[in-house]
Amino acid sequence: MTAALEVRDLHFGYGQGSEALRGISFRVEPGECVGLIGPNGAGKSTLLLHLNGLLPERWDGQPPAVFIDGEPVTEKNLPGVRRKVGLLFHDPTDQIFCPTVFEDVAFGPRQLGLNQWQVQQRVSKVLAQVELTGFEQRAAHQLSSGEQRRVCLAGVLACEPSILALDEPTHSLDPHGRWQIKALLGRMKLTRLIATHDLELAVQLCTRVIVLDGGQVVAEGPPAEVLSDEPLMLAHRLEKPHILAHRHPHG
Repeated sequence: MTAALEVRDLHFGYGQGSEALRGISFRVEPGECVGLIGPNGAGKSTLLLHLNGLLPERWDGQPPAVFIDGEPVTEKNLPGVRRKVGLLFHDPTDQIFCPTVFEDVAFGPRQLGLNQWQVQQRVSKVLAQVELTGFEQRAAHQLSSGEQRRVCLAGVLACEPSILALDEPTHSLDPHGRWQIKALLGRMKLTRLIATHDLELAVQLCTRVIVLDGGQVVAEGPPAEVLSDEPLMLAHRLEKPHILAHRHPHG
């Protein structure tokens, strides 16, 4: 079976500093939910930006390292790649730029060439999906952090991607906001790669986790097994999640 997402020996640096990604390789199968975890500066966000071609900024003739449904992420393929890969940024204010919720969620479908009736239907559908029906005329920048995060998610879903790449989707949310986002993500059948410090989310939603540190994959496997390995967690500035505190690694 062709992987939904495959990364092959990906290297990337931001100029004069050390490499941010040093030979990353992994696969994500269709419909799989994979957690990408690691300390700050591990390279998680940099990796996600490669998945729909936002990095590298230049295409220097290097062989492709990222493949979506078997197709390489190259400059020529970017329009198709960006239709398939929906990216949720770490900070909602980086993603919200229209005056109202409706306009923000409608932006992507309009760029895809949908007519006004199709746009209206698509917006209504995804706002219901993220439990924001009735928010169409609200000012997006005046919403709570959790509501803004769901507006961003609705905007991504409105383009009907087959893969979601999510950067810290529960960051800075209160317990109810975290619960809402986890419930939404848990109901989805899309392929999902979730970069997160919320290790309980990884245990609850993901079938597999990839631990990144220093721009390299240092561990990979079932969440309960990997995240219960306390020496591994300590070595990479992480901690065993509370949800696993009284569980055997294989139980």
